[in-house]
Amino acid sequence: MPTGLIALGAFIAVIIGWNVILKRNMGEAMLVGFVVTACFAGSDAPSAAVAGMLGALDEEVLYAAIAFVFMAYVVDRTGVIQRLLEILNSVVGRVRGGPALVDTAGSAAMGALSGSNSGNTAATGAFTGPWMVRSGWSPTRSATVMAGNGGLGAAMPPSTSMVIMIGFAGSLVTTGEIYLALLTAGIYQVIWRVLLIAYFVRKDGISRTPDERLRPLRQALHEGGTALLVVLGALVPIVLTVGPLGDLLMRPELLGASLEDISILTWIPILVTALALVVGRRTLPRSVGAWGDWFAEAMPRFSSIGALLFFAVSSSEVLGELGLADDIDAILNGLQLNKYVMALVVAILVAVVAGPLSSTATLTAVGQVSLLALISVGVDPVLAVTAILVFASTEGASPPVSGSIFVAAGLTGAKPEKMFLPLIGYFMIPVLVIGCLIAWGFLPVLG
Repeated sequence: MPTGLIALGAFIAVIIGWNVILKRNMGEAMLVGFVVTACFAGSDAPSAAVAGMLGALDEEVLYAAIAFVFMAYVVDRTGVIQRLLEILNSVVGRVRGGPALVDTAGSAAMGALSGSNSGNTAATGAFTGPWMVRSGWSPTRSATVMAGNGGLGAAMPPSTSMVIMIGFAGSLVTTGEIYLALLTAGIYQVIWRVLLIAYFVRKDGISRTPDERLRPLRQALHEGGTALLVVLGALVPIVLTVGPLGDLLMRPELLGASLEDISILTWIPILVTALALVVGRRTLPRSVGAWGDWFAEAMPRFSSIGALLFFAVSSSEVLGELGLADDIDAILNGLQLNKYVMALVVAILVAVVAGPLSSTATLTAVGQVSLLALISVGVDPVLAVTAILVFASTEGASPPVSGSIFVAAGLTGAKPEKMFLPLIGYFMIPVLVIGCLIAWGFLPVLG
């Protein structure tokens, strides 16, 4: 019996029923979903639940999401974000949907550097998220765009996911072939996002910033240029860990393997918060009581995001122990289909697994069997690897567990549950279609 797969279905059904039908909050829904999932372990349910919660406490994204909530509060209360927005508005404020386009371009660039969906959403959205909200985008729409763009972390080469799939393919492909093919597929995804933003701009009536609200760039830099220092909080961890400088510092005679301990998800909110406190020091409270009030105002922001994400990650840990990956393997190995249907099946299954797991964990679990399934029905190995990587990149926009969703919600003040259906309709399904078209040979790729 595919216990893991059945448990996943029950988990999703309970969440939808509790939140949509019973109209209860999403934190409660995730807690109930976690309890129901653990019950599938039978007599081992108590130990499975404890193991799931302990496993969640080890997940970096849990702490990162809370850190980003506090970071967003600090840059707002200190006035730093307002100064940054004045500068950004002076540059692209005359373009309708400018903040969302900047987020898309930044996510593509950051994705090529970091390869992390949640880190991608965090690094770019730390500035574009509040900017979108203040320029007329709703918090939900802003967070949806940010989380959807987070998938570019796995969609753009190079990435850990790409390395995993190249390893599975062995001599069937070369690194250069996959790099070029995935780059082409990533460009397709960027084009879709640009078209989507144009649709949102028209649908939501987003207008460009009025001329009277735009300051000359020189004036904006003179009055708020120091706020640009907080951008270093996002850039420094990336520059130190990836690219030529990262390669140099990784040498044994310098920092060596210790550089791997620098986590983008952890250090971006820490550094940005610290720099915001320095830049906005004149706005900080001057007494103990004022500091107490200052922190008390931030507390409500933590409760909903923290509880929701904790039980979501705990549930994913339990699903892994229930053998979700093995269930997917068994299904793929038992199918006898043509390449068109097989690509659809692989797309759906990879996306389903990527919901509770990260893209790298998904591919580690089902990447090899998915590749063999596609090759066995005549899909070119390069196209098969590329399509699977595209399917897995939906992890950034996969409700209900994706870290990108909670990071984006924390930065904009949106409710995560309101993003679920838009993310599926606007990002997950179109990306899966792009992957299928590549596997079928209808969308050409380099390499």
